Amino acid sequence: MASLNVGNLGEYLREQRRAAQLSLRQLAEAAGVSNPYLSQIERGLRKPSAEVLQQVAKALRISAETLYVRAGILDEREREELETRAVILADPSINERQKNVLLQIYDSFRRENGFVPEQDETDETPGADETLKADARKDDNPHS
Repeated sequence: MASLNVGNLGEYLREQRRAAQLSLRQLAEAAGVSNPYLSQIERGLRKPSAEVLQQVAKALRISAETLYVRAGILDEREREELETRAVILADPSINERQKNVLLQIYDSFRRENGFVPEQDETDETPGADETLKADARKDDNPHS
């Protein structure tokens, strides 16, 4: 995990607030934090918690994970993995079984490329290969 980089975070928040055409007071109110506290964050004087960053991100309509990366709470690879998973899980065009299979395949590719998923490796969830084989057997057997 990277060290906290509150100066860079504050500059980024100020840029995002200005791009959203919000005053400091408006953003503070929308995020549920005090105006002086938000000002201190923007100037790099305070280290906001992950919860405060999430509230600010919601008010700015930006990714909380992006703020976590900027703050050094989360590294870039973790953010990319979380965003990939969120997109898959939010897709209304595929069902839950398909989402699970897709995530299992994604995890197997990440393991193959040297990235270990956060999930416990002793988990009893079947791997993508076993799930795909079971699905193929279901498709081959019209009585199931």
